[in-house]
Amino acid sequence: MTSLTWSGPVADRARLLRMLQEYGVYAALVVLFLVAVGLDTSFVEMSNIRVQLFQVAPTLLVALGMALVIGTEGIDLSVGAVIALAASVVPLYAGYGLGGVIAAALLLGAASGAIGGAMVAFARIQPIVATLSLMIGVRGLAEIINGNSAKPVTQSGILDLGSRNIASLPEMAWIAAACALLTGLLVRRTTFGRHLVAVGDNRQASRLSGLPVRRVLMTVYMISGVLAALAGVLIVGHGAEADPANQGLNMELDAITAVVVGGTPLSGGRVRVLGTVAGALFMQLITAVLTQHNVHTSYTQIVEAAIICFAVYASQERGTR
Repeated sequence: MTSLTWSGPVADRARLLRMLQEYGVYAALVVLFLVAVGLDTSFVEMSNIRVQLFQVAPTLLVALGMALVIGTEGIDLSVGAVIALAASVVPLYAGYGLGGVIAAALLLGAASGAIGGAMVAFARIQPIVATLSLMIGVRGLAEIINGNSAKPVTQSGILDLGSRNIASLPEMAWIAAACALLTGLLVRRTTFGRHLVAVGDNRQASRLSGLPVRRVLMTVYMISGVLAALAGVLIVGHGAEADPANQGLNMELDAITAVVVGGTPLSGGRVRVLGTVAGALFMQLITAVLTQHNVHTSYTQIVEAAIICFAVYASQERGTR
């Protein structure tokens, strides 16, 4: 009789948590947008929408790579440093045009990701330790390359990439949207995506069943590095300067937040690409709303911390069912 008495509330709680993880971020995004518009009708003006998209695009790019890494039960703390490294080479290769800059930055991002992936896949170092050491080393290398002060960037192609609009929306946003679409297809429609999820769900079983575990791990960290490097180029183009000492700082935390809020569990075995997009937009909206109403940054950070804790709690509760 006791089990019958409690089965209803327990089942209801599990169902509620499941719905929160599946749809909570989308509902919260809609509610927050309506609140923002209600507080200030100018929020829906195209000029403000463009500003928000300019700001969220680099974060979304990094979050997409982070989602893949977290899907393998890993973490990549080096992405902010990779942004700085990509920024540091922009002035060096500006004379080769936009193509040369992007090629150099993406190659460095892939190389950084390969180093981190090798430490995780082959040396079997814990991802948090491997990428933390990489974060420190890459940030230092970026500052050595660029020097102690910010360097202006005047190459028109780079500046256009960070400021130009297409169909009234930032080109940066279109690039981020295209990367989100490709990431979703990679996870949902390819053999690699299925291998990624399997490795995150049970790495040992995947290894025993013959899946290319090391190759999957190497690839996800390289993709994360490439997307972070692309974000670095966009940030430099938007700000018209390369400043590795400050660019990319705390970006790894912003990316992890977007992924977790979007419903991808830290325990791996699942990647929610659309949820990651919604998570990045949601956190950007929170920052924008609080900033527009003169709320101090410290309180904004407290709000974000509470949201992260709730998202992780909902994820863990579902995982124990």
